[in-house]
Amino acid sequence: MPTHRVLVLGGGFGGIATAVTLREQLEPGDEVVLVERHPTYVMGLRKNWGVLDAAAIDEGERALARLIDKRIAVLHGEIEAIHPEERAATIDGERWQADALVVALGAQRAPEQVPGFSEHAIDVYGVEGVAAAREAVAELRPGGRILVGIFGVPYPCPPAPFELALLLTEHLRQRGHDGEVEVFSPLPLSLPILGQAGCNTFESRLDVAGVPFHRSHVASRVAAGGVAFAPPSEGAPAPPDRSFDVLLAIPPHRVPPVVFESGLTAGKPWVPVHPRTLETGFEGIYAIGDVTMLPLSNGQMLPKAGLFAQREGEVVAARIASHFRGDSATAPFAGDGACFLEGGGGQAAQVEGGFLEDPPRVVMTEPAAEHLAAKRAFERERLEAWFGA
Repeated sequence: MPTHRVLVLGGGFGGIATAVTLREQLEPGDEVVLVERHPTYVMGLRKNWGVLDAAAIDEGERALARLIDKRIAVLHGEIEAIHPEERAATIDGERWQADALVVALGAQRAPEQVPGFSEHAIDVYGVEGVAAAREAVAELRPGGRILVGIFGVPYPCPPAPFELALLLTEHLRQRGHDGEVEVFSPLPLSLPILGQAGCNTFESRLDVAGVPFHRSHVASRVAAGGVAFAPPSEGAPAPPDRSFDVLLAIPPHRVPPVVFESGLTAGKPWVPVHPRTLETGFEGIYAIGDVTMLPLSNGQMLPKAGLFAQREGEVVAARIASHFRGDSATAPFAGDGACFLEGGGGQAAQVEGGFLEDPPRVVMTEPAAEHLAAKRAFERERLEAWFGA
Protein backbone atom coordinates (compact mmCIF):
# COMPACT_ATOMS: atom_id res chain seq x y z
CA MET A 1 0.00 0.00 0.00
CA PRO A 2 1.52 3.38 -0.96
CA THR A 3 2.75 5.68 1.76
CA HIS A 4 0.90 8.95 2.25
CA ARG A 5 2.17 12.13 3.85
CA VAL A 6 0.09 14.69 5.75
CA LEU A 7 1.59 18.08 6.58
CA VAL A 8 0.06 19.74 9.63
CA LEU A 9 1.12 23.39 9.70
CA GLY A 10 1.04 24.71 13.25
CA GLY A 11 1.71 23.07 16.61
CA GLY A 12 -1.03 24.69 18.66
CA PHE A 13 -4.21 23.21 20.10
CA GLY A 14 -5.73 22.23 16.76
CA GLY A 15 -2.51 21.16 15.08
CA ILE A 16 -1.52 18.79 17.87
CA ALA A 17 -5.01 17.29 18.07
CA THR A 18 -5.00 16.75 14.31
CA ALA A 19 -1.57 15.11 14.26
CA VAL A 20 -2.32 12.77 17.17
CA THR A 21 -5.67 11.71 15.70
CA LEU A 22 -4.13 11.16 12.28
CA ARG A 23 -1.46 8.94 13.75
CA GLU A 24 -4.13 6.84 15.45
CA GLN A 25 -6.13 6.37 12.24
CA LEU A 26 -3.56 6.19 9.44
CA GLU A 27 -1.64 3.14 8.31
CA PRO A 28 1.82 2.59 9.86
CA GLY A 29 3.51 3.46 6.57
CA ASP A 30 1.78 6.81 6.30
CA GLU A 31 3.68 9.86 7.52
CA VAL A 32 2.40 12.66 9.76
CA VAL A 33 4.61 15.77 9.85
CA LEU A 34 3.84 18.53 12.37
CA VAL A 35 5.52 21.84 11.51
CA GLU A 36 6.02 24.42 14.27
CA ARG A 37 8.74 26.99 14.86
CA HIS A 38 8.40 26.93 18.67
CA PRO A 39 9.83 23.90 20.48
CA THR A 40 7.18 23.77 23.21
CA TYR A 41 3.43 23.99 23.68
CA VAL A 42 1.44 25.58 26.49
CA MET A 43 -2.35 25.81 26.56
CA GLY A 44 -3.75 29.33 26.30
CA LEU A 45 -5.70 29.08 29.54
CA ARG A 46 -2.38 29.08 31.41
CA LYS A 47 -1.69 32.73 30.51
CA ASN A 48 -4.24 34.17 32.93
CA TRP A 49 -3.01 31.81 35.62
CA GLY A 50 0.53 32.92 34.86
CA VAL A 51 -0.27 36.58 35.57
CA LEU A 52 -0.97 35.54 39.17
CA ASP A 53 1.33 32.54 39.63
CA ALA A 54 4.98 32.47 38.55
CA ALA A 55 5.00 28.68 38.21
CA ALA A 56 1.87 28.36 36.05
CA ILE A 57 3.47 28.53 32.60
CA ASP A 58 6.29 26.11 33.36
CA GLU A 59 3.89 23.61 34.93
CA GLY A 60 1.78 23.49 31.78
CA GLU A 61 4.56 23.56 29.18
CA ARG A 62 5.35 20.47 27.12
CA ALA A 63 8.09 19.78 24.58
CA LEU A 64 6.70 19.04 21.13
CA ALA A 65 9.56 16.56 20.69
CA ARG A 66 7.60 14.21 22.97
CA LEU A 67 5.21 13.66 20.06
CA ILE A 68 7.97 11.73 18.32
CA ASP A 69 7.16 8.84 20.71
CA LYS A 70 3.77 8.68 18.96
CA ARG A 71 5.51 8.35 15.57
CA ILE A 72 4.73 11.94 14.62
CA ALA A 73 7.58 13.71 12.82
CA VAL A 74 8.12 17.14 14.41
CA LEU A 75 9.75 19.70 12.17
CA HIS A 76 10.90 22.92 13.82
CA GLY A 77 11.17 25.58 11.16
CA GLU A 78 9.76 28.71 9.56
CA ILE A 79 6.94 28.22 7.08
CA GLU A 80 7.95 30.56 4.28
CA ALA A 81 5.23 29.74 1.76
CA ILE A 82 2.16 27.57 1.30
CA HIS A 83 1.39 26.25 -2.19
CA PRO A 84 -2.24 25.07 -2.00
CA GLU A 85 -2.59 24.11 -5.66
CA GLU A 86 0.26 21.64 -5.17
CA ARG A 87 -0.46 20.60 -1.56
CA ALA A 88 3.02 21.73 -0.57
CA ALA A 89 4.82 24.14 1.73
CA THR A 90 8.26 25.71 1.78
CA ILE A 91 9.88 25.35 5.20
CA ASP A 92 13.30 26.88 5.86
CA GLY A 93 13.95 26.92 2.13
CA GLU A 94 12.96 23.28 1.56
CA ARG A 95 9.85 22.29 -0.32
CA TRP A 96 7.69 19.65 1.35
CA GLN A 97 5.09 17.84 -0.75
CA ALA A 98 2.05 16.18 0.80
CA ASP A 99 -1.03 14.15 -0.04
CA ALA A 100 -3.08 16.29 2.36
CA LEU A 101 -2.28 19.53 4.12
CA VAL A 102 -3.89 20.98 7.26
CA VAL A 103 -3.43 24.68 8.03
CA ALA A 104 -3.61 25.25 11.80
CA LEU A 105 -1.49 28.38 12.13
CA GLY A 106 -3.88 30.29 14.37
CA ALA A 107 -4.43 34.03 14.59
CA GLN A 108 -1.34 36.23 14.62
CA ARG A 109 -1.13 39.09 17.11
CA ALA A 110 -0.78 42.49 15.42
CA PRO A 111 0.07 45.15 18.04
CA GLU A 112 1.54 47.38 15.32
CA GLN A 113 -2.00 48.23 14.22
CA VAL A 114 -2.49 50.51 17.25
CA PRO A 115 -0.07 53.45 17.68
CA GLY A 116 1.69 53.30 21.04
CA PHE A 117 0.55 49.77 21.87
CA SER A 118 3.98 48.17 21.86
CA GLU A 119 5.51 51.01 23.90
CA HIS A 120 2.89 51.30 26.64
CA ALA A 121 0.82 48.11 26.82
CA ILE A 122 1.62 44.64 28.10
CA ASP A 123 0.44 42.00 25.64
CA VAL A 124 -1.11 39.30 27.84
CA TYR A 125 -1.94 37.10 24.84
CA GLY A 126 1.72 36.24 24.34
CA VAL A 127 3.47 33.92 26.79
CA GLU A 128 6.39 36.35 26.79
CA GLY A 129 4.15 39.09 28.25
CA VAL A 130 2.92 37.07 31.21
CA ALA A 131 5.93 37.67 33.47
CA ALA A 132 5.87 41.42 32.72
CA ALA A 133 2.17 41.53 33.58
CA ARG A 134 2.72 39.66 36.85
CA GLU A 135 5.50 42.07 37.84
CA ALA A 136 3.43 45.14 36.98
CA VAL A 137 0.48 43.88 39.03
CA ALA A 138 2.76 43.20 42.00
CA GLU A 139 4.07 46.77 41.82
CA LEU A 140 0.68 48.49 41.43
CA ARG A 141 0.54 51.60 43.60
CA PRO A 142 -2.21 51.99 46.23
CA GLY A 143 -5.38 53.12 44.52
CA GLY A 144 -3.91 52.32 41.11
CA ARG A 145 -5.89 51.24 38.05
CA ILE A 146 -5.38 48.13 35.96
CA LEU A 147 -7.02 48.49 32.57
CA VAL A 148 -7.75 45.28 30.67
CA GLY A 149 -8.14 46.39 27.06
CA ILE A 150 -9.52 44.56 24.04
CA PHE A 151 -8.00 46.34 21.03
CA GLY A 152 -9.60 44.45 18.17
CA VAL A 153 -12.04 41.73 17.18
CA PRO A 154 -12.14 38.87 16.59
CA TYR A 155 -9.66 37.60 19.14
CA PRO A 156 -9.06 34.10 20.56
CA CYS A 157 -10.97 32.94 23.63
CA PRO A 158 -13.55 35.75 23.97
CA PRO A 159 -14.19 35.22 27.73
CA ALA A 160 -10.48 35.41 28.67
CA PRO A 161 -10.14 39.22 29.16
CA PHE A 162 -13.15 39.26 31.49
CA GLU A 163 -11.82 36.25 33.36
CA LEU A 164 -8.51 38.06 33.82
CA ALA A 165 -10.26 41.16 35.20
CA LEU A 166 -12.28 39.09 37.68
CA LEU A 167 -9.27 37.09 38.86
CA LEU A 168 -7.17 40.23 39.25
CA THR A 169 -9.90 41.92 41.25
CA GLU A 170 -10.05 38.97 43.63
CA HIS A 171 -6.24 38.90 43.82
CA LEU A 172 -6.04 42.56 44.82
CA ARG A 173 -8.78 42.23 47.43
CA GLN A 174 -7.09 39.20 48.99
CA ARG A 175 -3.92 41.28 49.37
CA GLY A 176 -5.84 44.14 50.94
CA HIS A 177 -5.01 46.32 47.95
CA ASP A 178 -7.47 49.09 47.04
CA GLY A 179 -6.57 49.17 43.35
CA GLU A 180 -9.28 48.77 40.72
CA VAL A 181 -9.61 46.74 37.54
CA GLU A 182 -11.63 47.86 34.49
CA VAL A 183 -12.31 46.32 31.07
CA PHE A 184 -12.99 47.99 27.73
CA SER A 185 -14.05 46.47 24.42
CA PRO A 186 -14.86 47.78 20.94
CA LEU A 187 -18.04 45.67 21.01
CA PRO A 188 -21.41 46.88 22.32
CA LEU A 189 -21.79 43.64 24.31
CA SER A 190 -19.33 41.71 26.45
CA LEU A 191 -19.86 38.30 24.80
CA PRO A 192 -22.16 38.81 21.79
CA ILE A 193 -22.60 35.08 21.19
CA LEU A 194 -24.74 35.03 24.37
CA GLY A 195 -27.21 37.56 22.98
CA GLN A 196 -28.48 40.63 24.78
CA ALA A 197 -30.16 38.78 27.65
CA GLY A 198 -27.15 36.56 28.30
CA CYS A 199 -24.79 39.53 28.23
CA ASN A 200 -27.02 41.43 30.63
CA THR A 201 -26.74 38.56 33.10
CA PHE A 202 -22.98 38.27 32.73
CA GLU A 203 -22.38 42.02 32.88
CA SER A 204 -24.38 42.15 36.11
CA ARG A 205 -21.81 39.68 37.51
CA LEU A 206 -19.08 42.10 36.54
CA ASP A 207 -20.94 44.87 38.36
CA VAL A 208 -21.31 42.78 41.50
CA ALA A 209 -17.59 41.97 41.41
CA GLY A 210 -16.75 45.67 41.10
CA VAL A 211 -15.35 45.47 37.56
CA PRO A 212 -16.52 48.37 35.37
CA PHE A 213 -17.11 47.38 31.74
CA HIS A 214 -16.71 50.07 29.06
CA ARG A 215 -18.49 48.89 25.91
CA SER A 216 -18.15 50.36 22.38
CA HIS A 217 -14.67 51.69 23.18
CA VAL A 218 -12.64 51.47 19.96
CA ALA A 219 -9.04 52.24 20.93
CA SER A 220 -7.23 54.55 18.50
CA ARG A 221 -3.89 55.03 20.25
CA VAL A 222 -2.03 54.45 23.50
CA ALA A 223 0.14 56.96 25.32
CA ALA A 224 1.93 56.79 28.66
CA GLY A 225 -0.82 56.38 31.22
CA GLY A 226 -3.81 56.67 28.89
CA VAL A 227 -5.81 55.14 26.02
CA ALA A 228 -7.64 57.30 23.47
CA PHE A 229 -10.71 56.11 21.59
CA ALA A 230 -12.33 56.74 18.24
CA PRO A 231 -16.04 57.54 17.85
CA PRO A 232 -17.96 54.24 17.91
CA SER A 233 -20.07 55.34 14.94
CA GLU A 234 -20.39 58.24 12.51
CA GLY A 235 -21.64 61.36 14.25
CA ALA A 236 -21.19 59.91 17.75
CA PRO A 237 -18.73 61.49 20.18
CA ALA A 238 -15.56 59.63 21.05
CA PRO A 239 -15.53 58.18 24.58
CA PRO A 240 -13.23 60.01 26.99
CA ASP A 241 -9.69 58.73 27.41
CA ARG A 242 -9.16 56.06 30.05
CA SER A 243 -6.17 56.44 32.32
CA PHE A 244 -4.22 53.51 33.67
CA ASP A 245 -1.29 52.55 35.84
CA VAL A 246 -1.06 49.12 34.18
CA LEU A 247 -2.48 48.31 30.76
CA LEU A 248 -2.95 44.58 30.16
CA ALA A 249 -3.93 44.36 26.54
CA ILE A 250 -5.37 41.97 23.98
CA PRO A 251 -3.91 43.18 20.67
CA PRO A 252 -5.65 43.10 17.30
CA HIS A 253 -5.29 39.77 15.54
CA ARG A 254 -4.96 38.92 11.87
CA VAL A 255 -4.46 35.93 9.64
CA PRO A 256 -0.74 35.03 9.39
CA PRO A 257 0.76 36.73 6.31
CA VAL A 258 2.01 33.41 4.89
CA VAL A 259 -1.61 32.21 4.82
CA PHE A 260 -2.94 35.38 3.21
CA GLU A 261 -0.20 35.36 0.59
CA SER A 262 -1.03 31.75 -0.32
CA GLY A 263 -4.47 32.72 -1.61
CA LEU A 264 -6.26 30.53 0.94
CA THR A 265 -8.26 33.48 2.27
CA ALA A 266 -9.61 34.40 -1.19
CA GLY A 267 -9.09 38.03 -0.21
CA LYS A 268 -11.11 37.71 3.00
CA PRO A 269 -9.74 38.44 6.50
CA TRP A 270 -9.62 34.74 7.43
CA VAL A 271 -9.69 31.41 5.64
CA PRO A 272 -13.25 30.48 4.59
CA VAL A 273 -14.02 26.80 5.09
CA HIS A 274 -16.96 24.45 4.70
CA PRO A 275 -18.62 24.50 8.13
CA ARG A 276 -19.00 20.72 8.39
CA THR A 277 -15.88 19.44 6.62
CA LEU A 278 -13.32 22.27 7.13
CA GLU A 279 -12.38 22.01 3.45
CA THR A 280 -10.93 25.09 1.80
CA GLY A 281 -11.35 26.00 -1.84
CA PHE A 282 -8.38 23.76 -2.72
CA GLU A 283 -8.56 19.98 -2.98
CA GLY A 284 -6.82 18.18 -0.14
CA ILE A 285 -6.28 21.40 1.83
CA TYR A 286 -8.07 21.89 5.15
CA ALA A 287 -7.97 24.75 7.64
CA ILE A 288 -8.94 24.57 11.30
CA GLY A 289 -9.01 26.71 14.41
CA ASP A 290 -8.35 30.40 14.76
CA VAL A 291 -7.07 30.86 11.20
CA THR A 292 -10.58 30.22 9.84
CA MET A 293 -13.83 32.13 9.47
CA LEU A 294 -16.91 30.00 9.97
CA PRO A 295 -20.22 31.92 9.76
CA LEU A 296 -23.12 31.14 12.08
CA SER A 297 -26.80 31.45 11.24
CA ASN A 298 -27.13 34.65 13.30
CA GLY A 299 -24.48 36.48 11.26
CA GLN A 300 -21.72 36.07 13.84
CA MET A 301 -18.65 33.92 13.41
CA LEU A 302 -17.72 30.79 15.32
CA PRO A 303 -15.64 31.97 18.30
CA LYS A 304 -11.93 31.31 18.19
CA ALA A 305 -11.53 28.75 20.98
CA GLY A 306 -9.32 25.75 21.61
CA LEU A 307 -12.01 23.09 21.88
CA PHE A 308 -13.37 24.00 18.46
CA ALA A 309 -9.87 23.72 16.99
CA GLN A 310 -9.48 20.29 18.58
CA ARG A 311 -12.80 18.97 17.33
CA GLU A 312 -12.26 20.41 13.88
CA GLY A 313 -8.85 18.74 13.77
CA GLU A 314 -10.31 15.38 14.77
CA VAL A 315 -12.93 15.65 12.03
CA VAL A 316 -10.30 16.56 9.44
CA ALA A 317 -8.09 13.67 10.55
CA ALA A 318 -10.97 11.21 10.18
CA ARG A 319 -11.84 12.54 6.73
CA ILE A 320 -8.24 12.34 5.53
CA ALA A 321 -7.90 8.79 6.85
CA SER A 322 -11.13 7.79 5.08
CA HIS A 323 -9.91 9.31 1.85
CA PHE A 324 -6.58 7.48 2.03
CA ARG A 325 -8.43 4.18 2.58
CA GLY A 326 -10.67 4.86 -0.40
CA ASP A 327 -13.78 5.15 1.77
CA SER A 328 -16.41 7.88 1.69
CA ALA A 329 -15.56 10.59 4.22
CA THR A 330 -18.59 11.14 6.44
CA ALA A 331 -17.25 12.63 9.69
CA PRO A 332 -18.90 16.06 10.22
CA PHE A 333 -18.00 18.96 12.48
CA ALA A 334 -21.03 19.37 14.77
CA GLY A 335 -20.20 22.81 16.14
CA ASP A 336 -20.84 21.82 19.75
CA GLY A 337 -18.42 23.18 22.30
CA ALA A 338 -17.73 25.01 25.52
CA CYS A 339 -15.17 27.21 27.18
CA PHE A 340 -14.61 28.24 30.78
CA LEU A 341 -14.68 31.59 32.55
CA GLU A 342 -13.26 31.76 36.05
CA GLY A 343 -14.76 34.40 38.28
CA GLY A 344 -12.84 33.88 41.50
CA GLY A 345 -13.94 32.18 44.69
CA GLY A 346 -12.79 28.81 43.40
CA GLN A 347 -15.55 28.78 40.79
CA ALA A 348 -15.98 29.01 37.04
CA ALA A 349 -18.82 29.28 34.55
CA GLN A 350 -19.15 27.57 31.19
CA VAL A 351 -20.15 29.11 27.87
CA GLU A 352 -21.59 26.12 26.06
CA GLY A 353 -23.97 25.03 23.37
CA GLY A 354 -24.56 24.14 19.74
CA PHE A 355 -22.99 26.95 17.77
CA LEU A 356 -23.93 25.70 14.30
CA GLU A 357 -27.60 25.29 15.12
CA ASP A 358 -30.15 27.70 13.63
CA PRO A 359 -30.29 29.82 15.67
CA PRO A 360 -27.15 29.06 17.69
CA ARG A 361 -27.99 27.58 21.09
CA VAL A 362 -25.47 29.12 23.50
CA VAL A 363 -25.79 29.72 27.25
CA MET A 364 -23.56 30.62 30.17
CA THR A 365 -23.95 28.46 33.27
CA GLU A 366 -23.95 29.72 36.82
CA PRO A 367 -20.47 29.76 38.39
CA ALA A 368 -19.69 26.57 40.29
CA ALA A 369 -16.69 24.77 41.78
CA GLU A 370 -17.39 21.78 39.54
CA HIS A 371 -16.79 23.89 36.43
CA LEU A 372 -13.38 25.01 37.71
CA ALA A 373 -12.52 21.36 38.38
CA ALA A 374 -13.67 20.56 34.84
CA LYS A 375 -11.42 23.30 33.45
CA ARG A 376 -8.38 21.84 35.18
CA ALA A 377 -9.34 18.35 34.02
CA PHE A 378 -9.81 19.71 30.48
CA GLU A 379 -6.14 20.64 30.34
CA ARG A 380 -4.80 17.64 32.23
CA GLU A 381 -6.63 15.07 30.12
CA ARG A 382 -5.45 16.55 26.84
CA LEU A 383 -1.84 16.97 27.88
CA GLU A 384 -1.74 13.36 29.08
CA ALA A 385 -3.39 12.08 25.90
CA TRP A 386 -1.04 14.04 23.64
CA PHE A 387 2.26 14.01 25.54
CA GLY A 388 1.94 11.25 28.13
CA ALA A 389 1.85 11.51 31.90
